[in-house]
Amino acid sequence: MAGRIPRQFIDDLISRADVVDVVDSRVALKKRGKEHIACCPFHNEKSPSFKVNQNKQFYHCFGCGAHGTALDFIMEYERLDFIDAIEVLAAEYHLEVPREQGNFSPQADDKKPLYEVLQKAAISFAHELKKNTRAIAYLKQRGLSGEIAKDFQMGYAPDSWDFTLKQFSASSEDRTACLKAGLSIEKNPDKHYDRFRDRIMFPIRDRRGRVIGFGGRILDKGEPKYLNSPETPVFHKGEELYGLYEARQAIKNLAQIVIVEGYMDVVALAQHGIRYAVATLGTATSGTQISKLFRIVPELVFCYDGDAAGRKAAWRALENSLPVLRDGVQARFLFLPDGEDPDTLVRQEG
Repeated sequence: MAGRIPRQFIDDLISRADVVDVVDSRVALKKRGKEHIACCPFHNEKSPSFKVNQNKQFYHCFGCGAHGTALDFIMEYERLDFIDAIEVLAAEYHLEVPREQGNFSPQADDKKPLYEVLQKAAISFAHELKKNTRAIAYLKQRGLSGEIAKDFQMGYAPDSWDFTLKQFSASSEDRTACLKAGLSIEKNPDKHYDRFRDRIMFPIRDRRGRVIGFGGRILDKGEPKYLNSPETPVFHKGEELYGLYEARQAIKNLAQIVIVEGYMDVVALAQHGIRYAVATLGTATSGTQISKLFRIVPELVFCYDGDAAGRKAAWRALENSLPVLRDGVQARFLFLPDGEDPDTLVRQEG
């Protein structure tokens, strides 16, 4: 998107935004006198030292020193850059972000090369899937159609040490971008190799639809069965949710979201018409993820696998939900029969 955001629009947006509303939609606040308080979301504490002042329109933590406006809070809490934070805040107030015409010299964006190599890798994996009969047979055996694979831009990473790296030039810039994006692993300064090999690939997207990482499912027997991208400058596993972007594209006004454990659960449910499922990325559902979802829908349904690990994950989700519950939202739990998961159950029952 070309052009600067006018300074007047930014100033008006900050003036319009109520810091209490912005913070309270993400962290449950309690009113105490003229201020609102909570345990600080930026460091661990048992007694609340985080205060939000509505009259002065700023927040301040007396424990860690975090301080700022509504816009600062969004940047810090959601790990967004300035431009993305403006777009998020404007969307909450149903405003379209204007852009000035003309040339200008923006600051260098050190994340741009990472988004570019991740998007190119996703396209390459999707292209390889169309050509690999073994991968196609596996997806058909799991009851997935070509249409649903296309909707989620699923792909296949060949059983090669350098397929992904060969999609890019041998320049130091491309090699560095692949390494930082988690697509490759450095054995030594002169030897890099592909992280994902012989795996069905699931691109993970952010709220803007940009590819920020991948999940890979091994085709045959092998460990680990699922492999995720590592933490990178654009991918933070405890904050993202697989399928959220696709759910918001499929259903304009979401009323509820189902939270499941795995990538395949999300895709299998979508195959059977349930287009509002998301998955955590190999970790327990965090308070950050739950808060993010409650800003989109009023109702969450946690549906984990019917085993001991699934029940443990449900208990953790309950513990992480309680601090962010507030009037107007609810968390529900759907327990599956022993030995079942959403993927197997929906294929059996339809």
